[in-house]
Amino acid sequence: MAEQERPRNPQLMNPKMMERSQSTRGAGEQVVLFSEVFTRINNAKDKPKKIAILRDFDNAPMRQVLKGAFDKNIIWDLPEGIPPYIANDAPIGTEHGLLRNEAKRLWHFVKGADMDLTKTQKETMFIQILEGLHKVEAEVLLGMKNKTLSKTYKGLTESVVKEAFNWNDDFNRAEPAQN
Repeated sequence: MAEQERPRNPQLMNPKMMERSQSTRGAGEQVVLFSEVFTRINNAKDKPKKIAILRDFDNAPMRQVLKGAFDKNIIWDLPEGIPPYIANDAPIGTEHGLLRNEAKRLWHFVKGADMDLTKTQKETMFIQILEGLHKVEAEVLLGMKNKTLSKTYKGLTESVVKEAFNWNDDFNRAEPAQN
């Protein structure tokens, strides 16, 4: 078998397949982590560009996270600070969940929203979510809970978020002006 091509093992991925499997893509749609969007906002030079980025990546879960981070009427029924959790260091796109998928469970942690769960159950569930997310997404979730996202991502401010989504001071859609 001189200079013959080595037989390929169909069970192994080629480098291009490996790269694709490590991306955060879904079925035909590129999934961008919230932390990636917020980093783009952080790096944008002016307010119109920051607003445009938010609008480009607009989705209901992101709005939920941003509302939770900036709406002063949302009080989290969780202890202050950072809970004891083990950060998920798995490479992006591999063994972790997505904050966009976990956002539907955030209502459990709002004070007065879920009276069926005990405080301990809520805290345990929150830690499980943190440990299931990639570490940078867990940091976003903690920033939301602690209302410190704007400190982590400069330029991701209350006014930028309100303007991007046409929200009023109550973080609801502003009614169009009537003539």
